[in-house]
Amino acid sequence: MDRRKFFRNGSLFTIGTAVLNPFQGNANVLDFETLNKNKKAKNIILLVSDGMSTGTLNMADLFLNRKYGKGSNWIQLYKDNRVSRALMDTASASSIVTDSAAASSSWGGGFRVNNGSLNVGPDGQAHLPIWQKFKKSGKMAGCVTTVPITHATPAGFCVNSKSRNSQEDIAEQYLDLNFDIMMGGGLNYFAPELRKDKKDMFAAFKEKGYQIAKTRSEMFNVSNDSPILGVFYEDGLPYSVDRNSDENLKKTIPTLAEMAQKAIDRMKNHKNGFVLQIEGGKVDWAAHANDIAALIHDQIAFDEAVKVAIDFAEKDKETLVIITTDHGNANPGVIYGKDANDNFDSIQKYTQTNEWILNQIKPSFSITEVKEIIEKANGHTLGDEDAKTVLSYYDGLHKEDGLYNYKKLPYKAFSEMQQKTNSVGWISMDHSADYVELAMFGPGSELLKPFVKNTDLHYLMLQAAEVENKF
Repeated sequence: MDRRKFFRNGSLFTIGTAVLNPFQGNANVLDFETLNKNKKAKNIILLVSDGMSTGTLNMADLFLNRKYGKGSNWIQLYKDNRVSRALMDTASASSIVTDSAAASSSWGGGFRVNNGSLNVGPDGQAHLPIWQKFKKSGKMAGCVTTVPITHATPAGFCVNSKSRNSQEDIAEQYLDLNFDIMMGGGLNYFAPELRKDKKDMFAAFKEKGYQIAKTRSEMFNVSNDSPILGVFYEDGLPYSVDRNSDENLKKTIPTLAEMAQKAIDRMKNHKNGFVLQIEGGKVDWAAHANDIAALIHDQIAFDEAVKVAIDFAEKDKETLVIITTDHGNANPGVIYGKDANDNFDSIQKYTQTNEWILNQIKPSFSITEVKEIIEKANGHTLGDEDAKTVLSYYDGLHKEDGLYNYKKLPYKAFSEMQQKTNSVGWISMDHSADYVELAMFGPGSELLKPFVKNTDLHYLMLQAAEVENKF
């Protein structure tokens, strides 16, 4: 295809306003002679470490370097100068601080929407999600995640909904849209015994020709010849560090890298190519909980999926890999002090999340029992006064709020106690307005400018794949 003709006649030139065409005024983005010399992206793999502040990326790399002598795959791409790199503005239509629904919709629909919405603008206008556009162009499409597959980030690439919370309805929309592989958590929205309306979505997907996988072994055993729905846990999948400490979970729950590899294997031979979103969704949940073991190990699990994508793209030569996050969260970081090195290294001994620890503690526990649980999970324990403070939250009177903190457990209080011995500080338990990291590898990466809005990514993906924005 002649790219000059494509972009002269295609929708990126006929949209007509700066709002609809985020590249307007940036002439060097549309350098046609340069574009003519580059292959189009037959495939696109977009990896999202949800809620990843820059400090999270930094600490995972530090952790790996200090424990194993080799850092993260993501940072190594920077060190080797193998990617185009940018900062990205993540605002939504309603706030400079986005939620995941509006953030994903900015990529998915190409427009900023209010927080909580999925590709439905403030005026009520629905914007066709990008994975539907690619399906209409003849490509295969799918998503894999460590949170419910109906959650905000995968849904933002796939559906329209006034509310991100309509997850039962989102599951039904997936059925109608015929995506090729969808895997993650979310039994609550597919299993008849867990859905409020008692619909058996597994039966409905199976009737439509989908293979169903509910365990890691079932995922490995399904063929790559027909669509796949994999749902492996009631809500989000277990945190990686908890999974790695539980033999049963290791046998039954796939890693994000394993799901990513299965998705690529399912779609890689399609003649028209494929698009795939890979989300490390529980990085965000860990940040909301100020849970350092959960955060670092789920970021590392995401980084293993980065390697799967890059390894495939290196061999394939026709795949654009995009690595980013939708927003920062809690802005954690290693805090200066004479014991910072040793303190940070103590996290290497953490074998469980704070979520696991705090759910083990019972109101009937003694101070000694509280300290023993923490010692088992962290390799060291608290002083008596801190242990007493933790136990005080189980008296039915003291409670701590926070997103995903359904049992009102003392996540913040406990992380502040841990800071004394791990030197990790947090500014909050919620999203931030930070500009975030964006990296690209493969055909189309040359289109990336040093600073972009989140909505720019929608048009860049269409442009890289030479898919006209006409649907």
